[in-house]
Amino acid sequence: MDILQIVGIGFLATVLILVIREQKPMFAYLLAAFVGVAIFLAFVGKIDGVISVLEELAERSGIPSVYLKTMLKIIGVAYIAEFGAQIVRDAGLESIATKIEFAGKMLILVMAVPIISVIVETVLNLLPA
Repeated sequence: MDILQIVGIGFLATVLILVIREQKPMFAYLLAAFVGVAIFLAFVGKIDGVISVLEELAERSGIPSVYLKTMLKIIGVAYIAEFGAQIVRDAGLESIATKIEFAGKMLILVMAVPIISVIVETVLNLLPA
């Protein structure tokens, strides 16, 4: 699916949702959530190629795979948290969307601590004693 198809589906869904929202607001929200999930799932499969390239680059550069996996998990958490927050925001629940984003940021911070500590150790080893 290329971007023109995604934009076309988005425009079509928007028009349908605007028409349906006045009569059946719950159905309009469900349609918006469904279209959002469908667009998200359409691109999840394309990530395999990116991950393969990143794994190859990490292997050639000697970076331990645990750091690459952690970084990929962090990226996944960021995307999922943002996606979930946007769906909740579409329902008009800004306060819950903000809490989802905050939880995602906290989880990212927790997951990043080992990488940050390795970076600090590396910098300290490079400095003259």
